Amino acid sequence: GDKSDLKVGLYGDVEPSKDWTSHSFRLYSLDKKTGKILWEVVAYEGQPKTKRHTKSSYAAATPVTDGKNVVVLFGSEGLYCYDFAGKLVWKQDLGVLDAGWFYDPDYQWGTASSPIIYKDMVIVQADIQKDSFIAAYSLKTGKQVWKTARVDELPSWGTPTIYSGPPRDELVTQATHFIRGYDPMSGKELWKIGPNSEVTAPTPIVANSMMYVTNGYRGIQPIFAIKPGGSGDLSLPAGKETSDFIAWSKQHGGPYMPTPVIYGDTMYICQNAGIVLTLNAKTGEKIYQERFKTVNGYSGSPVAGDGKVYFPGEDGDVNVLKAGPKYELLATNPLGEPLMASPAISDGILFFRAQHTLFAIAPPAVK
Repeated sequence: GDKSDLKVGLYGDVEPSKDWTSHSFRLYSLDKKTGKILWEVVAYEGQPKTKRHTKSSYAAATPVTDGKNVVVLFGSEGLYCYDFAGKLVWKQDLGVLDAGWFYDPDYQWGTASSPIIYKDMVIVQADIQKDSFIAAYSLKTGKQVWKTARVDELPSWGTPTIYSGPPRDELVTQATHFIRGYDPMSGKELWKIGPNSEVTAPTPIVANSMMYVTNGYRGIQPIFAIKPGGSGDLSLPAGKETSDFIAWSKQHGGPYMPTPVIYGDTMYICQNAGIVLTLNAKTGEKIYQERFKTVNGYSGSPVAGDGKVYFPGEDGDVNVLKAGPKYELLATNPLGEPLMASPAISDGILFFRAQHTLFAIAPPAVK
């Protein structure tokens, strides 16, 4: 039988998976055109150091590369850097990264935040039950360059994002208490904005020389369009939606799990139940809101390209929308397996990582 006990759909259970067997934590390199496995390495083998959520796996983080090295974070099982031949360059034990329900630490859900590369550093956001931190490690050696405590911050699952441009580069993170901006070179906190949703998963995104941060846990589901260059506490007074450093904001409409995508001037937001909200990314003005016919939960983030926006559903259906001011569903394509991960696009190929299969989808080669 399948011991992975993945449980998809719309539910509110907080109980972690009971799968406590020994696991093999692996990285695979595949030929993009054929799917042939070029190499695979075992980063770690053994009983996991924390439990995981029934919607997740221990390989929730996305690997990151600078074109020479590939870095992968397996949470409590460590941070690893490999070269393109699969040779281990370095590894770094970050300790037990216990992310879960803050009301009851027995409910361990596992980590999901992915590492990012900035200049010659790997940056990791680790929001956990105790001693949350953000830290940078040398891409060459794995040695810690800086580490900043995120005092009393609660577990979060989003990936940090770099805004690059005038007036300065900023590292933007989000979590329950505050959305924060840092100096990526030193880890010094520059600004913060609150309050936020309690459980935060979407990744901040950058477009139009702004940083967009969204959340969708019940209570407030905020959307912020933040301008770089701020300092100190930028939280808005009650009743205000804009300020010198907040171009626009909303208290409702943010997504719970999927990160939004901005394509053209439009922000596409997908709620867990398959409701799509589109906004003008520059002004925050609502364009339309529609619900997909197939509703079985949405966790993977939408991606866009070639005038289309692709929404992966947990039941394995991918809804394809025509990009633009009107709701136009072009297709609903069944992959036939649960789909929790976000698709990737490269050289005209769409990659979908389903529960058991990696799919590469492309139009027939033009002869």
